[in-house]
Amino acid sequence: MLPPAALIVLFFLALAGVASSAIVSSDVFFFLLAALAPVATSSVVTYDWNVTWVWAAPDGFGRPVVGINGQWPCPSIEATVGDTVVVNLLNFLGNQTTGIHFHGINQIKTAEMDGPSGTTQCSVPPDTAVKYQFTVDAPGTYWYHSHDMGQYPDGFRGPLIVHDPADPFKGLYDEEHIMSITDWYHNDSITLVRGMLTPSNTVFRPPFPDTILVNDGQGFEINVTKGKTYRFRIINYAAIAAAMVNFGNLTMGVITSDASYVKNEAVSQLRIAPAQRHDILVTVGDQDAGNYPVLVGLDMNRDWTNSSGLSWQHNYTGHMVLDLSLPLLAAEPVDQWLPADDAFFKPYNDIAAYSPYDKLITLDFSFCLDQNGYPRSCFNDLTYISQQVPTLYSAATTNDSNTNPVVYGQVNPFIVDYGDTVQIVINNLDAAGHPFHLHGHQFQVLYRAASGFGPWPGDEGLPYAAHPPWRDVVAVMPNSYAVLRFHATNPGVWLFHCHVEWHVEMGLTATVIEAPDRLRDMPFPADHIEACRRMGIPYQGNAAGNTENFTDTSGFITVPPTTYNGALYLPAT
Repeated sequence: MLPPAALIVLFFLALAGVASSAIVSSDVFFFLLAALAPVATSSVVTYDWNVTWVWAAPDGFGRPVVGINGQWPCPSIEATVGDTVVVNLLNFLGNQTTGIHFHGINQIKTAEMDGPSGTTQCSVPPDTAVKYQFTVDAPGTYWYHSHDMGQYPDGFRGPLIVHDPADPFKGLYDEEHIMSITDWYHNDSITLVRGMLTPSNTVFRPPFPDTILVNDGQGFEINVTKGKTYRFRIINYAAIAAAMVNFGNLTMGVITSDASYVKNEAVSQLRIAPAQRHDILVTVGDQDAGNYPVLVGLDMNRDWTNSSGLSWQHNYTGHMVLDLSLPLLAAEPVDQWLPADDAFFKPYNDIAAYSPYDKLITLDFSFCLDQNGYPRSCFNDLTYISQQVPTLYSAATTNDSNTNPVVYGQVNPFIVDYGDTVQIVINNLDAAGHPFHLHGHQFQVLYRAASGFGPWPGDEGLPYAAHPPWRDVVAVMPNSYAVLRFHATNPGVWLFHCHVEWHVEMGLTATVIEAPDRLRDMPFPADHIEACRRMGIPYQGNAAGNTENFTDTSGFITVPPTTYNGALYLPAT
């Protein structure tokens, strides 16, 4: 007796006239069955969230944090690939705006749900509700966070896990657990950024954390059993610090990087940059005894590959606990970390590097000063300045002019056509490493040069990977570069930015406007438009809201404000 799903497939084959012969190819049958399965099993996963202030003391120091439904840490989102996720958000913060970005989700055909304020939506003011709705098209470990004016270091972030019924590593582990890592600050983000954005900060010093948190203060003590294998989904929420991770003398088998499967890579140490994720498998041997210390250290060094002047101020020891009667010992300190090079992990699917490329975007990153002498960060000597109209709204309402970067203002816009293979080259001209994230896409990491290599010399002769790994965040080494490629088949407005949140607030962001001809007249949800109205923000026309002459730049914001207000709610007058 065939299962019901198979009968359905055969029924439709018969309707199509392909079942008239006695034999249907097994390859065709199972291909169609697989194609039908997500349709038959996908569901809608709904979360009703009130964003509220919560008092918390995750490291013993009490302070207000941004929580969900009166609780913190914030809850997880969990779904299965193919599901529709709905988040009904109501801002109950009172004195701040908010919004959610679903980090790593491609948002195919739902670019308006990506979440960065000023880019794909207006900030959500207090006492206002908006709905986010999107399909999770790819499995993996993701996370969500506020993308509203530096707000997420105040606590608004959490795991987003998309389970995979066809997981190639399914059956190779017995349990799975989440490990989140973050730097933590005893002061609020607005105060911290105000202290950074001042003309006296001539060395461009960002805020440095007060401590490290694992699982937002709940810690990492996992009871384990001999002979079992454990999957750990490791997420770095940090505002600035990378995380070094070591499971003692146990080997970590890396199976995903930023939600992309990799061939099981056996490593002893990992470096996870802000916003990156790694899924690992760890096996406890049948003969093992004792409890295993798990060491996590915050990398606050400008260049961890340089053995001189390294400092590891914030460290945490968790445990894989085999025997509760035995002590939980601190991990041995590490003077010189030697993490695996994730730029050379091998993709599970063996997809070849996209070649050739049609569009080259070269981004030279350096620190800079604005016209008032305030410290900023720049791509190609320009700092990102948020405009009055969200960039996606301008792309949808400026007709044929939406292919002209002039209409978007100083958001560092780059226009790419549908179907382009796009190569992004990041030249990091700073003496420290920086993590860069692209919204709306996973990209291929063709090459990441070593620390101190200098700017990109051009494509000729470089040892690009034939089958490069896929990521949505790449850590670019100090005084060096990285070469990335993606295929432009996801129309939308996508940010490319450093994921050091303090540098985002300094302006280290570019905007990829992908297939603008397919964005014209796209509709927006009424509740999102209502958020703009309540904020007093125009939602049509060019960057200044001009709906008559789209290339008229009068009213564009061309100088960053000298007073930083972050997500403070300032009602329109």
